[in-house]
Amino acid sequence: MAIPKVLNKKNRILLKELTKTDFKLRYQGSVLGYLWALLRPLLMFAILYIVFSKLLRFGNDIPHYSVYLLAGTTLWSFFTECTSQGIQAMLSRGDLIRKISFPKYIVVVSTTFTALINLAINLVVVVIFALINGVMPSLTWLIVPVLILELYLLSLGIVFLLGAINVKYRDIMSIWDVCIQALFYAVPIIYPISMVANSSIVFAKIILLNPIAQIIQDVRYFLITPETTTVWNFFDNQFAMFIPLAIVLLLLITGSLYFRRKSKFFAEEI
Repeated sequence: MAIPKVLNKKNRILLKELTKTDFKLRYQGSVLGYLWALLRPLLMFAILYIVFSKLLRFGNDIPHYSVYLLAGTTLWSFFTECTSQGIQAMLSRGDLIRKISFPKYIVVVSTTFTALINLAINLVVVVIFALINGVMPSLTWLIVPVLILELYLLSLGIVFLLGAINVKYRDIMSIWDVCIQALFYAVPIIYPISMVANSSIVFAKIILLNPIAQIIQDVRYFLITPETTTVWNFFDNQFAMFIPLAIVLLLLITGSLYFRRKSKFFAEEI
């Protein structure tokens, strides 16, 4: 039943229009407008780079650390934007949901597509910054879009699950904000994973099994430097590399099924 709905022309048009509207409204009324899509991750990167690279001397042993950090903050910004906006999507489009009958997943997907547009813009900046810093282009760059897809599916799974729960229990967004803060330090965005491995190999392995950490490290490996520690070059057991992917698929399937089951009650609960 889901496939015909996805391919339905009417639903595609609705998805397109909601995405365009969401992207325009996101920056409506701001002086800089769409430039904020670029400025937010860049400002975050600048602050982290000054504090952790220049003051605390992180990343001295990592080639192209500035690009390494920029890639990490860009992907993290996408993940936080995608999940935070997506979880609230059903509530923000409450009037539309109550008035019109259509597949509710379109509201969520349109919001996450807006985050994808911002990510695409920021990845262009990352590539330009990498070239300026002497990173040589290679065929491994072609693997990066596959990793971006993995990150998007992870975000989508979380959004479907928590977004559906958030319709009835409005505390979910506040809890997720706390989780995001904790996750930021649990993922090697600022610090190299080797720093954790020096203290505890077990803890470093646990961190790398987090799909967000696996994706960010893999993007850094294929885009910036092969000296990056990844799941598949850190574990002796090569089957470990499939654990993050299994987590992504489990979240996506569970979230999609739960969202589909609960979506019939959204109009009543919003």
